[in-house]
Amino acid sequence: MARNVVVTGGGTGIGLEVARRFADAGERVVIVGRRPGVLDHAAAELGPNVTPLVCDLADPDAVEAALDALPARIDVLVNNAGSRETVFGAGPHAVLARWRGDFERNVLTAVLLTESVRDRLTPGSGRVITVSSIAALRGAGSYGAAKASLHAWNHFLAAQLGPSGITANIVAPGTVAGTEFFGPRLDEAEVARRSARTLLGRIGESGEVAAAVCFLASAEAGFITGEILHCNGGELLGR
Repeated sequence: MARNVVVTGGGTGIGLEVARRFADAGERVVIVGRRPGVLDHAAAELGPNVTPLVCDLADPDAVEAALDALPARIDVLVNNAGSRETVFGAGPHAVLARWRGDFERNVLTAVLLTESVRDRLTPGSGRVITVSSIAALRGAGSYGAAKASLHAWNHFLAAQLGPSGITANIVAPGTVAGTEFFGPRLDEAEVARRSARTLLGRIGESGEVAAAVCFLASAEAGFITGEILHCNGGELLGR
């Protein structure tokens, strides 16, 4: 029987590839994001199993307003929405804007939705997978701190959901091509530099991270919870 899957940040990059894999497997997928044009384009590309839902997941009012459009039963929730705050500058106001922005876009986007639909997660087989980053382990200032917060939260979430047979896990990618995260910064020289930091001598692809997400959403991963699955080609270990 087809499952109900919700993928946040599902219009581009990793989220798009996650949605594609679920849709290709015949699952019913809702992709959630802030940009209607991007979501509509992605849904048209992925086919009739995919429904777009516009919502600013860092806004509690917007999350509440979106609940009626989400499935009454959710088998898989993929918290993929996130971005890096681009506000820079000196002084405490600039620092506050950067840290608050990273926290809102990367932590609240996962926590507000997950807490709002906890009672919809399917007992015995529900899956929550949250996409983090290698930055949570390597630093990277406010962005890394925000992603590290997801790791601590996931441990708590796994303990809360475990008695209901629902798992909660993290996928932590390294440098991945084909996303909007790096923008023009990921030029040929930067790709070479980052590739040299891995054990495999290359950066990752969105589909490889999506495969890790889909594994944790599978029946075979039913005894895995509270874990962090690193998907970085050995970049965390360095060379």
